Amino acid sequence: MPQHQPTPMEPLVSYYNNGNGDSVCDIISWFEVVSQNAGHVQTQLLCQILKQNYGVEYLKKWLGNYNILEMEPCALESLFSSVVPLASHADFDPYIQRIADGETAPLLTQQPITHLSLSSGTTEGRQKFVPFTRHSAQTTLQIFTLAAAYRSRVYPTREGGRILEFIYSSNRFKTKGGLTVGTATTHYYASEEFKIKQHKTKSFTCSPEEVISGGDYKQSTYCHLLLGLFFSDQVEFITSAFVYSMVQAFSSFEELWREICNDIRDGTLGSRIKSPKMRKAVLEIISPNSNLASKLEAACQELEEVDWFGLIPKLWPKAKYVYSIMTGSMQPYLKKLRHYANGLPLVSADYGSTESWIGVDVDPSLPPEDVTFAVVPTFSYFEFIPLHRHEKGFSSGGDDFLEDKPIPLSQVKVGQEYEVVLTTFTGLYRCRLGDVVEVAGFHKGTPKLNFVCRRKLILTVNIDKNTEKDLQLVVERGSEILNKAKGELVDFTSYADVSNQPGHYVIYWEIKGKVEDKVLGACCTEMDKCFADHGYVVSRKTNSIGPLELCVLERGTFKKILDSFIANGAALSQFKTPRCTNNHVLLKILNTCTTKKFRSTAYT
Repeated sequence: MPQHQPTPMEPLVSYYNNGNGDSVCDIISWFEVVSQNAGHVQTQLLCQILKQNYGVEYLKKWLGNYNILEMEPCALESLFSSVVPLASHADFDPYIQRIADGETAPLLTQQPITHLSLSSGTTEGRQKFVPFTRHSAQTTLQIFTLAAAYRSRVYPTREGGRILEFIYSSNRFKTKGGLTVGTATTHYYASEEFKIKQHKTKSFTCSPEEVISGGDYKQSTYCHLLLGLFFSDQVEFITSAFVYSMVQAFSSFEELWREICNDIRDGTLGSRIKSPKMRKAVLEIISPNSNLASKLEAACQELEEVDWFGLIPKLWPKAKYVYSIMTGSMQPYLKKLRHYANGLPLVSADYGSTESWIGVDVDPSLPPEDVTFAVVPTFSYFEFIPLHRHEKGFSSGGDDFLEDKPIPLSQVKVGQEYEVVLTTFTGLYRCRLGDVVEVAGFHKGTPKLNFVCRRKLILTVNIDKNTEKDLQLVVERGSEILNKAKGELVDFTSYADVSNQPGHYVIYWEIKGKVEDKVLGACCTEMDKCFADHGYVVSRKTNSIGPLELCVLERGTFKKILDSFIANGAALSQFKTPRCTNNHVLLKILNTCTTKKFRSTAYT
């Protein structure tokens, strides 16, 4: 029996701090209660956020004339949605900049802001600061522990086992006002909560802090792989923040395995690891093991013969599953990950953003393509803007949806698409996230969300409107032809070129294997034909959009893009290949590395 039954408004972190929540049943019991009462919990939570931050400069503009400290929660919720406007990050940027410059007056929140997080928009040149407080680290601990509880019911792991985690911190720096800036994951890995997480889940990462925060992702990846293999008989599951990081690591392993085996045999580190702190930390862990090295060498020689099919279960035979964010822009990497996993379950990690965690995967047995996320109603106050697709041929100033007024979590409907809006404990109020989700069902009383796409990542030249998801489907169709010719798509991005008339789409492919030009030309034409948007089809038929262009890139181009991203101060664990770009730095890399170009013959 649990020591103490949680109440709907008791935060999970308090539940732990009171000495409770030490078992899977306790943790899940807590979530079942708050899910059942999600609407009530949300109303109470908003009241708590507003009364806690009453008097901050941002809220005074709209709530300054109301005595909100005396208001009932339901009345305050109604007032909040009627007088505080929807906002974008641009609305908060001036306040965050003042905080970064050292202003200590309460501008967004009464809680001390000692850290700022960098969003993952670095790649697209839209890097933004997001307040990070102790609450941010605590909610990260909460969702990781809650998700681990649900996973353990389906895939039980051995207590005291290890996790092979491909996780990376970025370099942190100080603002003019002395605030520490880095990615949200960097702040979390440096927090006390990260250590608590390992204790609570009773699983320990293979790599020490010096490897995680090494600052050079190539050196860190090598050490992650080396230590993961050194502890290969103890690894219970394999994880990374995004699937990309894991695929990147295993792709590197195909080239590095001989060096790694030599280091395991001799208990040494090769010259590629130059960081003194990293070298010292790793050499304190490993010791010579010739039997393990010989076993790994034999396994790798077998894997080479089958193009590394089944790499993960072959090298980590006790691993129960692979765990990472696998939705949205990460879906194109699932094919390669499945190649490495050979039937080992792929479990999608949970849904969140730099601003706030949102939902937990309560059905870890589902494949990533079918995963939904149950909203955790104690993290932030959530609103949802109903979205409606434009009718064929209809355009509205370049927007991709028609909108209704935002509604609270308790009023969402199954099958409807929404944009997520957040009000957080860290000082964001009615902030539009830009994520499009669909309500797939309910877990007790809280909605289960299916991530659809990022709202504004679209290709458009004329009256055409194609989302990231549309592009992904088109590329999948084109790559089917590539696969039949024994080629493999490594990665892709795109660009709407309007420098000449008529404008046209450009899709960049990095491929593996030798493929004839006629096959690549067929891939190009197939992708052009597969864009189903009515505006695109009409524009192509009338030649107001030109033929699609396929640019084939030299091998390693996307690693150059990654290196450019890292050079801007971000971490590998935060990297997302931009599916549509107009960033001049990236376009220069792409165009410089283009080796062949093909034009579609569709619509001619």
